[in-house]
Amino acid sequence: MRARALVPAVLAAALLTVTGCGSDDSSGSAGASTPAASPATSAAEQASPSDAGGAGAEVPEALAFSGTTVDGKPFDGKTLAGKPTVLWFWAPWCPKCRAQAAETAKVAADYAGKANVVGIAGLDKNAAMKDFVSETGTGSFTHLSDEDGDLWKRFEVTEQSRYVILDTAGKTVYEGVLPGGEGLADKVAGLTG
Repeated sequence: MRARALVPAVLAAALLTVTGCGSDDSSGSAGASTPAASPATSAAEQASPSDAGGAGAEVPEALAFSGTTVDGKPFDGKTLAGKPTVLWFWAPWCPKCRAQAAETAKVAADYAGKANVVGIAGLDKNAAMKDFVSETGTGSFTHLSDEDGDLWKRFEVTEQSRYVILDTAGKTVYEGVLPGGEGLADKVAGLTG
């Protein structure tokens, strides 16, 4: 049990050594490839397909994943199908992530029903993730707890305060850092018309 408790700390230390707390590189890779497929586990959908905008939409391979929200509810990535999706990878102790929180929440509210915004928290324990959501006022949109880093690996994210933006077909159209979330609204507007 003690070794299990050390895994997040070792992973966080390794990432900090390599990346710091996310770089200010906002170049992103507009042509980034869709992440490699990994088997999805069968979790109950958090929202019905009609709530997800994915009613009848073909589910791209990028959205064939499942997880658990920071509140302990099952989540199925298939519910995101049919709309552009912002995946925001953050860590509770990261000051750059905190700086992105307000703009990310604003984009989630402004584009509700037109685009999905999902936070994917990692590099710490779920209790710290829940505190971050509460303290930053970002509870209006879904946050997944990724303590084991499975979703971070799936989307090839190696540092926190990173955005992965997918179009309606599930293709990655942006991957990178947006300091303070600046430019996020423009990127989402470009995908929603």
